[in-house]
Amino acid sequence: MMLNIDVSATAFYRSMPVIEFIAEVLELPVQALAERRALSDAQRVKFTKEIRGLKIEITHCGQMRRKYRVCNVTRRPAQTQTFPLQLETGQTIECTVAKYFYDKYRLQLKYPHLPCLQVGQEQKHTYLPPEVCNIVPGQRCIKKLTDVQTSTMIKATARSAPEREREISNLVRKAEFSADPFAHEFGITINPAMTEVKGRVLSAPKLLYGGRTRATALPNQGVWDMRGKQFHTGIDVRVWAIACFAQQQHVKENDLRMFTNQLQRISNDAGMPIIGNPCFCKYAVGVEQVEPMFKYLKQNYSGIQLVVVVLPGKTPVYAEVKRVGDTVLGIATQCVQAKNAIRTTPQTLSNLCLKMNVKLGGVNSILLPNVRPRIFNEPVIFFGCDITHPPAGDSRKPSIAAVVGSMDAHPSRYAATVRVQQHRQEIISDLTYMVRELLVQFYRNTRFKPARIVVYRDGVSEGQFFNVLQYELRAIREACMMLERGYQPGITFIAVQKRHHTRLFAVEKKDQVGKAYNIPPGTTVDVGITHPTEFDFYLCSHAGIQGTSRPSHYHVLWDDNNLTADELQQLTYQMCHTYVRCTRSVSIPAPAYYAHLVAFRARYHLVDREHDSGEGSQPSGTSEDTTLSNMARAVQVHPDANNVMYFA
Repeated sequence: MMLNIDVSATAFYRSMPVIEFIAEVLELPVQALAERRALSDAQRVKFTKEIRGLKIEITHCGQMRRKYRVCNVTRRPAQTQTFPLQLETGQTIECTVAKYFYDKYRLQLKYPHLPCLQVGQEQKHTYLPPEVCNIVPGQRCIKKLTDVQTSTMIKATARSAPEREREISNLVRKAEFSADPFAHEFGITINPAMTEVKGRVLSAPKLLYGGRTRATALPNQGVWDMRGKQFHTGIDVRVWAIACFAQQQHVKENDLRMFTNQLQRISNDAGMPIIGNPCFCKYAVGVEQVEPMFKYLKQNYSGIQLVVVVLPGKTPVYAEVKRVGDTVLGIATQCVQAKNAIRTTPQTLSNLCLKMNVKLGGVNSILLPNVRPRIFNEPVIFFGCDITHPPAGDSRKPSIAAVVGSMDAHPSRYAATVRVQQHRQEIISDLTYMVRELLVQFYRNTRFKPARIVVYRDGVSEGQFFNVLQYELRAIREACMMLERGYQPGITFIAVQKRHHTRLFAVEKKDQVGKAYNIPPGTTVDVGITHPTEFDFYLCSHAGIQGTSRPSHYHVLWDDNNLTADELQQLTYQMCHTYVRCTRSVSIPAPAYYAHLVAFRARYHLVDREHDSGEGSQPSGTSEDTTLSNMARAVQVHPDANNVMYFA
């Protein structure tokens, strides 16, 4: 029996007045809230999302600090929000919240123009002005953190591998298992030392580039660079446009000109020449300008290949650009932050080219054919499958299932298919038709039927293995039989897990790599800490940049192809080197990573369709089925986008 101990961190809400909380959420100074200006609908919705479900305590009743849970935020401010008040005479009148607080507590509200918190049960109409409420301390934040909060959290909690090892050892020492009466009663003794296991470091694959030199790259500690190399298959960009949604005073015309010149130089070096000036270069403001502008470009510039969009930071324009480009018009789009357009670097431009080339149908690099495992001796298709669920506390949004399939022999090009399904459903319900779709596309691209199928399934916990395997393996078999009677390619089904608390530390200092002294990329463990009878292994395929590397845990749930442990581990490690967005090996195989990107992109396609009113209910007259079918249409990408890796 093994005992797993690890250190973990999570975010908590600070105790503060709700007025300060509003200012923080809306990124305003507190003084701005005193200006007697009502919140806009967008501000109210944003505030509602953050405070709904939190506990607050009241401050206007002296020592009696009663606590409530917030269920909603009113549309109307305290000065006009009414509720039924029963008088001593027995008569019931409508009274505003502001008047009630003045009459009952002699409290003149400082912020009567702000909405009220609705607390307790929604049907009871209990309203509190935010200025008499404080956030209760010690509440764990289960909502998705913003990018800034996530960055702050990582910086505050990242520990190098030796530091984490020391912290875990301290926890074990403090636990004093040897003196635990319950362990003693059951006859259990716990060895306080960490388990020592033998690991081995797999050799990295060589990558083949193109151009005249046909250069190869050999990763060193999970990293390689493209200097002196060109894409395996670069795309010539002849008709392209720039749309700048940042203000002209921030990103000047000269900035755009300089950015264009540098981008053309780097893209030319990479073997993806952007030829000539953009056919169109205009400034724009706001979400509503995206679709008309893109339609104008498609109608007036025949064969437009790419629109480079400059954005002023995090903005709803991004979601609209992706919705219109991916689902409405099928135009490749590349978004760039304004700060990166003004002060750009060769590294940033090179990363942009990696993404643009595959969005246009190119191939960045391929695994060197003569070092690949024997599974490549016959036509093989790789599937990546993932389901993303809405954040905790959001019960209305659907789950999104995504499947990607390789479309060439390398494998480097992938096609995607995506579905919306019931909230928090763990099994991919339409997998048969999704797989059928991808098998047909594979045949169209290669003129071969796959003899073998390798599935990397992300997002499955151990408790779901049996159900997922039972349903999804059958779904894949059915997809094959639908295409041709008796068509039964060998299937290898592998569950990929990242959310676990197993950490590996190098015993010898000479084996530690990087600033955080992690285990080297390619470290594989399949003894000692794995299942005694099942086929599983740990593989740390990436170089940890900060903090302690987390190895991915792979469970081989089914294997018709009779791959050996060595072959599967080597195959998986090689697939971690085929991710197109960077010149590094990544933590999970590329197809599983792509499935995650596709599902994540579909959330942006849905932004318009999800009812984020902040009022807690769907518009009247829309059933759940109607809403789901509308969403299903919204995530279907344009046929032109479906032929390329639009999600890169």
